[in-house]
Amino acid sequence: MESVLGATPHEFESRILRLIEGPDRTRGPGLRRFQEAGPSCHMASMVACMASKKVTVTLPEELLDEIRADSAERGLSAYVADALRAKRDRDRLQELVVWLEEEHGPVSGDERAAAYAELDDLDAEHDRRRAARGKSGGAAA
Repeated sequence: MESVLGATPHEFESRILRLIEGPDRTRGPGLRRFQEAGPSCHMASMVACMASKKVTVTLPEELLDEIRADSAERGLSAYVADALRAKRDRDRLQELVVWLEEEHGPVSGDERAAAYAELDDLDAEHDRRRAARGKSGGAAA
C-alpha cells in the first residue's frame, strides 16, 4: 500500500524515527535540536519546548481523575495540550469541509462510501501490521 507521501507507512515511520533517533537509534538531529533548545527541553516533547502560559480551567471531577490516571507518565499539561491541539485541528478540518461543500457541492453517497471503504482498508492494514509485530516480539513488520 503506497501512501500519499511516496512511502509505505512503515517506511515513513522509519524515516521519522531516523530523524529523531539517528540511524544507530541514539541521538539523531531531531532529538539534538530539542536538547540544544535549553534546559527546559531535555525531552523530545513539543509541549516542553514551546512557550507556555499557565491557565486555570474547571473540569468535572470524574473526568479529571481519569485524565490524571491516563496521563501520569507524560503529565496533565501535555495531555491537555495534545487534546486541545487535536480539537483545534478537527475544528479547522470542519471549516475546510464546509468551504469545500460550498465550492463543490456536498459529498455524494457513493463518494462517502468509497472514502469509508478506504479507511476500513487502512484500519485493516494497521491491524495486520500490529498483529505481525506482536507475533515477532515487537520487531518491525
